[in-house]
Amino acid sequence: MTQIIRIGTRGSQLALYQAEKVKSLLEKAHPELTVEIVIIKTKGDKILDVSLSKIGDKGLFTKEIENALLDNSVDIAVHSLKDLPTTLPEGLKLGAVLERGEYRDALVSRQGKKLADLGAGDVVATSSLRRQAGLLQVSPEVTLKDIRGNVNTRLKRMEEGYCDAMIMAAAGLQRLGLDRYITEIIEPNQITPAVSQGIIAIEIRENDLETEEILSKINHPDTLLSAIAERAFLAHLQGGCQVPVGCYSSRKGSEMELHGFVASVDGKRSIKQSIKGEAEDARMLGIALANSMISEGADKILDEIRS
Repeated sequence: MTQIIRIGTRGSQLALYQAEKVKSLLEKAHPELTVEIVIIKTKGDKILDVSLSKIGDKGLFTKEIENALLDNSVDIAVHSLKDLPTTLPEGLKLGAVLERGEYRDALVSRQGKKLADLGAGDVVATSSLRRQAGLLQVSPEVTLKDIRGNVNTRLKRMEEGYCDAMIMAAAGLQRLGLDRYITEIIEPNQITPAVSQGIIAIEIRENDLETEEILSKINHPDTLLSAIAERAFLAHLQGGCQVPVGCYSSRKGSEMELHGFVASVDGKRSIKQSIKGEAEDARMLGIALANSMISEGADKILDEIRS
């Protein structure tokens, strides 16, 4: 009997790319499956005139899709992992991740400027407090503007003169075939990437062992370890998508190196640290790095931002 798997996803071009990628991999791994895509509109898609940091980030781009998963309207949910809160709703869990794409941010500039060229008079748009704080450390004289909307909408607004440049996730541009807009891939020692940036995640119901087994064929174990470490770091800091927190991991054999970043919104105060350990201890590495940064005052910086 042919089994049907229904994928819940947002309707943006990037979200649909991600859902189609999962669909293609599932169909290749399981030729007997019929995979369908179900588009679901989220709160983050509906509210476009308010900055992300003011709306709050608890399930902003995921809650409605998760509700559909819980009421059995869909069988799996596909997300950008960086949008998925570190604490999932009761009854749901992370089922699999695909191999990570580019984890760094990209600078997109109308005049072809690089990060080092930006200065007084340049207007740079981003809705991310992490990117704002990181940029102000590198180029303190730039003028910042908030910007919302899908990738193509933001690119169009820049071209129409809303801003001179933007900082975006490089993976999103690459996945949509928009590499030509990338002026520079930003090194993580300049602006630390978002937790789990570049990772496509699949969320499932906790008790759905059959679907979990199906997904095991497309899961990428090394990427999953990176996700576990980075999300443990964020969770222990009690951070979220809309605070100036960044983290990324690198691997050398069985060893993982984890890099963390916390800053004030204006970028004037920041803490950067890194830690090394066995990749198998990914979760404990994330917690250890968070604790080390808390001892340096990271929690106080974040408390001030929240208040």
